[in-house]
Amino acid sequence: MSLELLCRKVGMTQIFNDSGECIPVTVLEAGPNTVIQKKTGDKEGYDALQIGYGERRPKRTPKPIAGHFQKAGVAPMRHLRESRVEAEVAGSYEVGQSVGTDIFSEGQRVDIVGVSKGRGTAGVVKRHNFVIKRRTHGTHEAFRHAGSIGAGSWPGRVIKGMRMPGRYGNQQTAAINQEIVRIDADRSLLFIRGAVPGHNNAVVRVRPSVRARS
Repeated sequence: MSLELLCRKVGMTQIFNDSGECIPVTVLEAGPNTVIQKKTGDKEGYDALQIGYGERRPKRTPKPIAGHFQKAGVAPMRHLRESRVEAEVAGSYEVGQSVGTDIFSEGQRVDIVGVSKGRGTAGVVKRHNFVIKRRTHGTHEAFRHAGSIGAGSWPGRVIKGMRMPGRYGNQQTAAINQEIVRIDADRSLLFIRGAVPGHNNAVVRVRPSVRARS
């Protein structure tokens, strides 16, 4: 249970460390994350902080949601996310307070949760990394096919979970145990080593890694 930060994926680039090593990084813009609501164990039965991120036009905000933001005394925001935290962490924040990149440190391991890029309908070679059949010895018209999907006599059906063609991507996924290479507090930027799920401008959630290792 740890506080998550909502960030916008800016894109990928590369940076150089002090030893001259070129490091591929993904740039995440943390921006203003604001505490919209606090939940406590006495009232709701658990401790949590609701975080808002991104601007939202009041004209495009439904009245019940606008009232929720008005109660917190903040402008409407596009994204809301609740993070379960310890009671001590919840007590250190107030409604309307901003949460920035200072909750992380350079070299820290984090998990990034987001929705992967949608690639539409794909075959088994692209979707499941099946091996292409040999283009010889009589193989024809089925170079990228999956082959048999089950026996005909028993059980006489396709086994549940069989890897087959279908929708590829557009699913929630997580990049586990990623390293924060650099933090630009002035511009609220996080530089994460390697790739991050989602397309550019996608909103992802960054939290301390649940399986941190050196």
